[in-house]
Amino acid sequence: MKTNVFSIYILAVGVFLTATSELVVSGILPRIADDANISLAIAGQLITAYSLSFAIATPLLIVMTSRVNRRSLLIGSLAVFIAGNALSAFSANIEMLMASRVLLGASSGIFLVVSLGIAAKLVPADRLGRSIGTIILGFSSAMILGVPLGIGIADWMNWQAIFMILGALSVLVGTVIFRLLPAVEGDEPVPLSRQFKQAGSVVILTAFMISLFREGGNSVFLTYISPYLQQLLGFETADIAFMMLALGLIGAFASRLGGSLVDRWGSARTLGASLFIHLLCLVLLPVFTFSTPFAVGLIAVLFIALFASGPAVQSYMIQQAPKSANFVLSLNTSVIHLGIAGGAGAGGYLVSESATLQHHPWLAATLLTLGLAATLVSFSLSGRKVDSVAERVKHPARV
Repeated sequence: MKTNVFSIYILAVGVFLTATSELVVSGILPRIADDANISLAIAGQLITAYSLSFAIATPLLIVMTSRVNRRSLLIGSLAVFIAGNALSAFSANIEMLMASRVLLGASSGIFLVVSLGIAAKLVPADRLGRSIGTIILGFSSAMILGVPLGIGIADWMNWQAIFMILGALSVLVGTVIFRLLPAVEGDEPVPLSRQFKQAGSVVILTAFMISLFREGGNSVFLTYISPYLQQLLGFETADIAFMMLALGLIGAFASRLGGSLVDRWGSARTLGASLFIHLLCLVLLPVFTFSTPFAVGLIAVLFIALFASGPAVQSYMIQQAPKSANFVLSLNTSVIHLGIAGGAGAGGYLVSESATLQHHPWLAATLLTLGLAATLVSFSLSGRKVDSVAERVKHPARV
């Protein structure tokens, strides 16, 4: 049991490294543009290439490798991740750098989804939430530590060194996984048509809508949180850096809290409660911008609710489609990236039309309301499904 718990922490470290490779680019984009002698707009397509590769390749590769031993698949994805980092570090032009982002996006997607699937298999059902929360903690830690450390490394040496270090650390993680991770077989052979049927059930489709609107709402607000703090709450630049660090630490704590709540309350109650609190904070925030302490308190509570809901969403997906969990989780990662892109675009349109960030929380709240509605529908349908199964067990002659 202790070995399994340690293995989950190692997987979280791997997720930290892969997530850092995604998130750090936004902080070093001007340096990359200068070194490659390209415009900032073209350099920004490196983020697009990663997201598209993550969103499109992950579900396809998950289906193609469904029967592969999970440990072997993790090591294979890390090998591609290491190659992608090497290509990033030694790229001679923007084309090579773009190719490296495609490799990094696909390999990171595989590693994340397989890690979530393994986490569900290595622990008893009553520890599922905490296990998923630990994996998600790896991602939130990338925002807290990975991005600032990456920017610091770029200042100290150069941006290429970031990817060299990520590649070297990935070799260590892969070695530990090879030596210590228990052998976990691939999924049971489930026909692709059946996996699509399960993923296309109304319960799962409405669950995807939860992710779409939840991430869309998050993206509307979080994409512009730094200028929001500066323009509406009067933060100085140095204060914003401290605030983001504090919010990141809150997010890390909330990921663990959310996992524990899933184990205690169940994924449905945890997700419903956290989304409602999140929504309430967004609705109140524009009303209280005149009071910086109160507004900061609302943002802190918002971050707790936001990150606490993460383990609940993933656990709910696994519970609703246990035999196709990896496939469903991979599709969910694609939906998440669509939500992030759509939310950022909607937020950009709003600020260009209104010339203020005052109403961004309300736009985010609108999307989150749709997510909460999808949550209630999905929970209602999943409850009927459970009741139907129970009825057939009690009265088999009726079937």
